[in-house]
Amino acid sequence: MAKTNPGRFFEDYRPGLVIEHAVPRTVGAGERALYHALYPSRGALYSSDEFARACGLPQSPLDDLIAFHTVFGKTVPDISLNAVANLGYAEGRWLKPVWPGDTLRSVSEVIGLKENSNGKSGVVWVRTRGLNQRDEAVLDYVRWVMVRKRDADAAAPETVVPVLKPALGAGDLVVPPGLDFSGYDFTLAGEPHRWGDYAVGEMIDHVDGVTIEEAEHMLATRLWQNTAKVHFDATFRDDGKRLIYGGHVISLARALSFNGLANAQMIVGLNAGAHANPCFAGDTVRAWSEVLDRAETAAPGVGALRLRLVATKGRAGALRDGDGRYLPEVLLDLDYWALVPV
Repeated sequence: MAKTNPGRFFEDYRPGLVIEHAVPRTVGAGERALYHALYPSRGALYSSDEFARACGLPQSPLDDLIAFHTVFGKTVPDISLNAVANLGYAEGRWLKPVWPGDTLRSVSEVIGLKENSNGKSGVVWVRTRGLNQRDEAVLDYVRWVMVRKRDADAAAPETVVPVLKPALGAGDLVVPPGLDFSGYDFTLAGEPHRWGDYAVGEMIDHVDGVTIEEAEHMLATRLWQNTAKVHFDATFRDDGKRLIYGGHVISLARALSFNGLANAQMIVGLNAGAHANPCFAGDTVRAWSEVLDRAETAAPGVGALRLRLVATKGRAGALRDGDGRYLPEVLLDLDYWALVPV
């Protein structure tokens, strides 16, 4: 009897299926060091315990996207091992900081299914929660992924398309207890720009670019224990290329956004996200942002900015063509909330 796991295919899912994902992971300074080596990440709150204490936290938490990638990676063997592509995100909330030494695990529920018209694949929607060692939720989000069918002739599961919020409101955001930006040190953070300096509709060109290498994206994807075949097996795609993990592009774009958004310290909400076009080794990625909204919070000195972050191989500001389709050079369109000093 075979003991290996070929992963789930589209016809293996059903609405309401709850999956407790294997292999909890304790995260710490090693993950932080590797994350900062892989990406040009320089956020002061995630780099310095002393800076974090001056902002009311007991120490520097791990980067928000370390938490996201770790929780996401746990889900891959059960959700997207046989994926064609990861399609989008919604209703993401960071609920508690992740501290060095925390142990994270993931639980997902299937909330939607829809077979594609070609009968060879379908879209699976899941809501995933990341839990720490005290069973406290640190993160939850919805994502949807296109998954191959094992048998094109197999009957399609019941079609259920979930209704999701187009965006989180300010009241949905969770500000970490104790966070206080009233004494924020703008010199140490790297830029003088406050919450009030950003205007809705403003576009920010983050200027810098990074060329993605094959080895680094595979190292990053292994760091999060993401086992999706499209990222490692060059025979899995018809074009013989390894697809860059979308989370690698997210972290790269977020790190590049430091130039212009150095004080957008903490991600607290993920409204929407689309991996608009595939990314491959050799692509040079640049980033730009648009300010979509601003909101106040109850925390002293803390405001929230809703930002569109775009990773592209092209020029800043270019997003869609005349028919509303993403331009071929656009890799990522991410809509998120970040906490910024007032």
